[in-house]
Amino acid sequence: MGHTVLYLKNTNLIDVVTGEIALSNILIENGWISKVEKVEDCEGNISSGAEIIDVNGKWVLPGLIDMHVHIKEGFAPVFTASGVTTVRNTGGNVIELKSLIEAPPGAATPRVISADRIIDGPPGLWGETSQWNINIDNAEDARKEVRRQVDAGADLIKVYCWLSKEMMEVVVDEAKKKNREVSCDLVYSKDVTAIDAARMGVRWNEHASGIVQDIYPEWTMQADDTVWDTIDWDNPDKARIEKVCKVLLENNVIICPTMVLLDQANLLENYWFPDNKVMEKVKENVGLIQQWERILGYPMKSLGIQHIMNKTIAKIYFDLGGMVVAGTDTPAGIFTLPGMALHRELELFVQAGFKEIDAIRAATIVAAEALKCPELGVIKEGAIADIVILNKNPLEDIRNTKEIDFLIKGGTAYTQDELLEQVPSEETVMKNVQAFIESFEVNV
Repeated sequence: MGHTVLYLKNTNLIDVVTGEIALSNILIENGWISKVEKVEDCEGNISSGAEIIDVNGKWVLPGLIDMHVHIKEGFAPVFTASGVTTVRNTGGNVIELKSLIEAPPGAATPRVISADRIIDGPPGLWGETSQWNINIDNAEDARKEVRRQVDAGADLIKVYCWLSKEMMEVVVDEAKKKNREVSCDLVYSKDVTAIDAARMGVRWNEHASGIVQDIYPEWTMQADDTVWDTIDWDNPDKARIEKVCKVLLENNVIICPTMVLLDQANLLENYWFPDNKVMEKVKENVGLIQQWERILGYPMKSLGIQHIMNKTIAKIYFDLGGMVVAGTDTPAGIFTLPGMALHRELELFVQAGFKEIDAIRAATIVAAEALKCPELGVIKEGAIADIVILNKNPLEDIRNTKEIDFLIKGGTAYTQDELLEQVPSEETVMKNVQAFIESFEVNV
């Protein structure tokens, strides 16, 4: 819509701090929220030249934050069209993502906070060292890689499940010297548990991983069926979970459970796939759809069977006072749909026992607090103008978060159609990927 000054009238503003709704007006200037006032208190003075948008009592939320993605240029605008205005990219390559990371605040793509390639141990869960992962088994290489990633612009460091305990300690130590936090994925880990990582100083636990290994030391994803069968996956042992969670809480760990990843694996062919214009656009991404359909042909039981355990861990940690944030692992697994998967994640938070407002907080103000970005995840004076306007009240039904009328990203108003038109062609994406691959020296 192009205006640098916007005035949203008559919004049912959902205050994510208090959980209250108040009929309010919002003034946006140069990408920032400069005034929020209740309609009953409004003095009627509007900045000259403002574009006035009467929202007519629709519901307003801060832009959503997906705290665990693997974003690519080819589907980046789909996140924004889904109301996801910021993403935390937990593994990829910051050089490949440079145009997204450096995009202006009002761009049609989400704000990107990113790790660089994942640091794993040999032989590497995802294969040999590449542009997107590196396998390390000596301290000198570990420190060198952390320094390289920081110099390249990484906001955080991601360690993976086959990295040895000794090497993980080295990575954490070097990251601390460089003022970077470390995130861990321990799903397939044999050597490092959630408690091990927490005590090393790994602040971020992805997928609530490594906790089952703490509770059942004989279990790993590679264990035989006799071990798997000793665990009652449908009725998790809450006392044992709580014992582990208390240690994580003592170490200020943040858990991003990515419930949707495990839930989709449990649903298999009955996977969640909403019927809306955003998903119609996703269907055009043949590569993504084929990727998910291929994975459907692999055994998914080992992930899917853990979906109740995963939800239970997240709720227990939250009830203890731990920080739990919402993320999706898009596009990993099966049908972790760009943007829309976060709406499913919020539904699963509620299924797990979270109140609607607490689910929303996990993708707004709590996520922003975890990122140490107080200007995100909230609608207040001095915050970045990332705003989602909804046709229905999400506090009455969490499924209403995906009922999007329009949204504002960095002060620029967009319809969903306008954002979906920004999805690049497959030809453009492939050209850019090829140029990146040719330019990146893998064995740095």
